[in-house]
Amino acid sequence: MKLWPVRRLKGTIRLPGDKSISHRAALIAGVAEKTSRLTNFSTSRDCESTLTCLEQLGVNVTRSATSITIQPSDHLRAPAGPLNCGNSGSTMRMLAGLVASNCLTCELTGDDSLTSRPMKRIIEPLEMMGATIQSSAGKPPLVIAGTSPLKAITYKLPVASAQVKSCVLFAGLNALGRTTVIEPTTTRDHTERLFNGFGVTVETSELPDQSTSISVDGPARFTGGEMTIPGDISSAAYFVAAATLLPRSELTIADVCLNPTRTEFISLLRSWGGEIESIETRSDRNEPVGSINVSSARSAAENQPRMIDRNAVPALIDELPLLAVVGSQLGGVEIRGAAELRVKETDRIKATVKNLRAMGADVEEFDEGLFVKGPTKLRGALIESYGDHRIAMAFSVAALLADGPSEVAGASCVDISFPEFFDLLRQVVES
Repeated sequence: MKLWPVRRLKGTIRLPGDKSISHRAALIAGVAEKTSRLTNFSTSRDCESTLTCLEQLGVNVTRSATSITIQPSDHLRAPAGPLNCGNSGSTMRMLAGLVASNCLTCELTGDDSLTSRPMKRIIEPLEMMGATIQSSAGKPPLVIAGTSPLKAITYKLPVASAQVKSCVLFAGLNALGRTTVIEPTTTRDHTERLFNGFGVTVETSELPDQSTSISVDGPARFTGGEMTIPGDISSAAYFVAAATLLPRSELTIADVCLNPTRTEFISLLRSWGGEIESIETRSDRNEPVGSINVSSARSAAENQPRMIDRNAVPALIDELPLLAVVGSQLGGVEIRGAAELRVKETDRIKATVKNLRAMGADVEEFDEGLFVKGPTKLRGALIESYGDHRIAMAFSVAALLADGPSEVAGASCVDISFPEFFDLLRQVVES
């Protein structure tokens, strides 16, 4: 994909359904009582992987242009072959909990990227609950053997992770008794909100050490129904960043997810000088929805290095490569405590450092982060996506700001999360 610098972003857009919410809503609908209809379901390849796996488990999925209808069976059935999760770590981690909870024996696998990612963080709690799991040194394929109901446990997450938390809560649906997850730092809470929204009570409380306890009592079953999935806030981040950095931009993103565990990126850019307004207009299954209005950053924003430390990382994990690009245009940014970026679709720290250097930025790489100096006038360059959708989109934003044209190699990987990205970008850029 070849990209040229632009003057500004202007207009109004609506985004495909939030990927995190779509995954969870589909899994919930797949084991609910009654049929569910999910409108504005994510168009990402990752969420299609979740739907395909549900179909292999005996769930009927009907797709239309604007919605999907999910008709569950009385119980999930063992699939005829491996469940292919594609590139989706979310699918594999949460589906593993659901499969183990339903006493099924099956194999979960994926593409080369997914089968290289560590899964020990879900294997440990599931085995504590009584599941038997075979893996290749803690990596996929995972063979889960379920022969009897799981037992309820209290599990303290060694590292804050919404996907691991969700895996354990899904596993607790058919466990006898109360399953509790304790997370040291608050992570995105879509699972808790949607469990409650579809009729399974989740109790959340803050503990004296400021960690959070999240509990579900099993056995429990959801009640299906209708939901309109809000626009993806992580996808919105790229447009928000570009509109913040390009002078005289005026952009509105309508009907987008405003879940407070997902808007830290917005709050951070606002604190860095961004003129960003968010307005909540409705709620659906406990998920707040509204609009985001963005204009260019205040010229008086302090031109000094910013710091993102390990305590902020869980709420910003998807946006960190993009924040490195943003920081290069301000006074610089230092990111620490983000070792998890090394084991995403690619090594996102290394990919971010290499691409920023290719565009002329001065960057220092750490084991668990990076420091990019700024402000730097980026130059057009050949950008390598490394097959990672978030790297491709972050550096597409960088290309809009650069001197001269840039080319993003392997740009089609954006289909993993946001197939409409480049089309929507064309609608709002002004050269």
